[in-house]
Order: sequence, then structure tokens, then C-alpha cells
Amino acid sequence: MLNYVWLALIVLGLAAALTTDISDKVTNKFQSGNQIPFYISLNENFSVDKKQVDGVAILTKENLKNYFNIASEKDIELKTKFTRVSDNQLSSVMMVNESTPTTIKKIASASGKEDDLFAQVTILSKSDSLTFNTQIKMEDASFLKLKEITNSSLSSAEVAVKIALGLIGIMALWLGVMRIAEQAGLINSIARNVRPLTKLLFPDVPHDHPAMGSIVMNLSANFLGLGNAATPFGLKAMEELDKLNPEKGTATNAMCTFLAINTAGLTLIPATAIAIRASAGSAEPAIIIGTALFGSFCATVTAIISTKILEKFPFQKGGVGDWFKSNSKLFGIILGVISLIAIISLSGLGSTIKSFLSFINPESLKIVITIISSLAIPLLILTFVTFGFIKKVKVYECFVEGAKEGFNVAVRIIPFLVAMLMAIGIFRAGGAMDWLIFVLQPITSLIGMPAEALPMALMRPLSGSGSLGIMAEIISVHGPDSFLGILVSTIYGSTETTFYVLAVYFGSVGIKKTRHALPAGLLADMAGILGALFIVRLLFA
Repeated sequence: MLNYVWLALIVLGLAAALTTDISDKVTNKFQSGNQIPFYISLNENFSVDKKQVDGVAILTKENLKNYFNIASEKDIELKTKFTRVSDNQLSSVMMVNESTPTTIKKIASASGKEDDLFAQVTILSKSDSLTFNTQIKMEDASFLKLKEITNSSLSSAEVAVKIALGLIGIMALWLGVMRIAEQAGLINSIARNVRPLTKLLFPDVPHDHPAMGSIVMNLSANFLGLGNAATPFGLKAMEELDKLNPEKGTATNAMCTFLAINTAGLTLIPATAIAIRASAGSAEPAIIIGTALFGSFCATVTAIISTKILEKFPFQKGGVGDWFKSNSKLFGIILGVISLIAIISLSGLGSTIKSFLSFINPESLKIVITIISSLAIPLLILTFVTFGFIKKVKVYECFVEGAKEGFNVAVRIIPFLVAMLMAIGIFRAGGAMDWLIFVLQPITSLIGMPAEALPMALMRPLSGSGSLGIMAEIISVHGPDSFLGILVSTIYGSTETTFYVLAVYFGSVGIKKTRHALPAGLLADMAGILGALFIVRLLFA
């Protein structure tokens, strides 16, 4: 499955880039080779000793509309450095800025730099000693999307290596602490206390196996929003699960279930989203805790149900009918849950829930979240080390032995990260994301998904940094406490970066056949996004 998805991301990205570039070339969108009327104003006259002067190049709003089909309420002014070539010929370097139209910014990016635009100036007439009517021929801009793909591929590979190397220290720290907890018997003790739940979720894993403790620690760290601690615990869990794997390189049922729950991202404290909201001046930055918890709960339930269904799906001929009969009760439960959500939505219970939540003091909740976030990791380390010392474990030697594994694991995931981030980079840079938004927008509008939030919903499973950027931009434009601001914050806190998680976790143990892990993870993402939309519309629309 992952092979086809990876190939599809690359092919769609390249197809979108080629289509866009050919269309731009045919229509000459960037006016390559054409002379465009400009006014230029020099700060001073040229002289024998001074062949280079500063000034301003002015493109009127009428010519901006005529040549670039861009409507503007005012003329475009670009600070420019002019160099005299002959009596009526100048060369120029124009500096674009934030107010410059996107089309002209793209022409500037054709030379490799994003803020300067090279052009040739032909003087037609003089208005006064420092002002001239001119025609300007801008630099050639062609195949910009393919250039973006090239740059994105190279930068994605660099980012992947940086991520992996950045994990070395974190991995060394937490695998060292984990080794102390294992030797002291603390992990097994934790696993025993949650045995009924883990036995239900992972029936193929022995209850006393070391993987159980790592799984519990990973899910607990994710729930508390401790991302730095969750990843090492998760990689350790995958390593232990792989020891039970009879077919190396192929994901087991337990691995798929564990990965699907991870991509669901059940979180009590969406710390990153809260921090972005607070920095944007939100009056109630922590108000998304309840909505994100609801969304991530929907995602987690969907992840568990989908993995349990898909792992038993009969691929052999003639087994589908029996499969549906054997899972009829499960389908009845799913239908009941959907009906319950519909009843709540139509019965007006949303106002009741909103009134109940209004009793929660946001400031007090914010203080509690800050305390938990600040103390959780230090207390966790102190507890593990102290417990190991009491159990007469040689804590220092044990920590060093566990930390040695961190480097090997971090290096091992580099090829998988490079492959996945490169494909996602091509998909985004080529413009295929815009295609997907165009296709899905009529569907999402039927369920009340605002068009502005759709890029966030589509980007979240692909890229953490990309979705974070979209969330921050929407919040800055519409406000953190607007419906859109709360919605995108909730979506961010309700889901995870599915492709990144699969690349890192499966890559750490060399899994190439991911079986149903990806479909289950994407179904969980979909449920989390729909759950976020449902609860935010119920409470804040």
C-alpha cells in the first residue's frame, strides 16, 4: 500500500507541475520576452563617475491589469538599482516586497533569489530630469513549478536528515531512562496494571512481554502531549514487537494497531496549538482542550475499529460475505454511534454542552496545563531513576547501555524519512494539493467544512510543519477565537502526521509491507477531522 501511495504522491506532483508550467508557457503568464510600460524615477542623475543610481520603478494599476490580469487599487512601486548601459538602455535590479503581487514575486524567484528581479530598461521619453517613460523586459520565467520541485526535493532530504539527527539526543535520553525502568521492573509493573486494555487491543502479544510496557508509556506520553518522550517509547515498542514478528519486513496485526492508535493522536493537552493561540492573543487559548479531546477520541475509536476489521478482511475469493456476517454486530455499533451523533446535532443539545463547558475557568485550566507540561518530563525521569536506585539497579551503567541504542535507531530511519518527505515535498511543490482541494471542495462544503479550513485538513496527515504553518496563517488572518481559528486549532490537536509516523516507526525496524496500517491511519485522520468539525460547529458556529 505504501509503495502505491508513495508513487502516487510523486506522479501527481510532477503531473500537476508539468500541466501548470505548460499552461503558463502557452499563455505567457509571466510576459517573458515582452516589453512592459513602466515609469521610472531616479533619486539622482547619472554622471561620468556614477553609472549606478537608486530609484523607483512604477507599474500602473492599468498596465498591471492589462499585462498580468491582476486587479489592484493602486500602482505597484518597486525600489530599483539602475545601471547605465547606453544613452537609452539601462539594466536594473528591482526589489520585491510583501505587497508585490504573487505573479511578479514568482518572476523574481526564477533567478534563484526570491527578493530581486533583473530587468532590461529601454527609455522612451523623459518627463523631467529624473522621471522617464520606459519599457521594461523582465527576466525569463519558465518551468517554475519544476524548479520548485527540484528545490523541494533537495530541501526535503536535508530536513529528513536534520530530523533524524535531532532525534539522536532525545532517543539516547529516553532509551537510557527506559533501560533503567526495565531493569527495575517498573515497566512490567505498569503493563500488568493495564493488562485488560492491552489484552483487548493486542491479543497476539504476551501480557508479560517488554513491548507492552513500551506501548503503555508511548500512549501515555502522547496523551499528555509529551511528544519528545513519546517517540523513543514508540520506537522501543516497535523494536520489541518486531522480535515477535514471524515474517520480518511485514507488519503484524499488533504493529498496525499500535501505529493506527499513534496516528489517531489521542491527546489531553494539545500544547503546540495552545501555544500558537496564546501567541496570537487569544482570550481563551486553552478552550480547544475539550474539542481536541473529542476529535482525537473519535480518531482513536475509528483507528481501533478499522484495524480490527481490516486485519480480518478476507482477500481470498468468496470470503467477503462471511466476513460481513461475522462482523454484523460491529457494524451495528458503528451505525448506532453515527445515529447518536446525528441526534445530538439535531436536538439542540449543543447549547447545553456549551453551557456546561462555560463553567470551566480558562485561566485556571491554562495554569494547570502549564504546570503539567513543565513538570511531567522531569518528574518522569526522577521517578524512573529513583525507582531503579531503590531496586539496586546500577543506574548510570544501565542508562549508558540504553542510550547507545539511540544513535543506531536514529540513523536507521534516515532513508525512510528521506523517501517520504521527498514525495510529500514533490506533491506540495508541484501543485497537486491545489488539485485535491479543488476536487474535494464541493463535497466538504456539503458537510459544512469552510473552504479556508480544507487545506489544513488535507495537509495535517502529510506534514506537521506544513499544517502548523497553515494553522498559524489562518489564525493570524481570522483571529484565534474566531470559528475558523478554533476549528483549525482543533483539527491540529485531533490528528497526527500519519505519513511521518509510519515512515519513522516502520523504518526503525525495516518494515516494507505495511498491510492495513496506512488505510486505518487515514480513516482515523478522517474521523478526527470530522469529529473536530462536528464539535466546533456544535459549540461555536
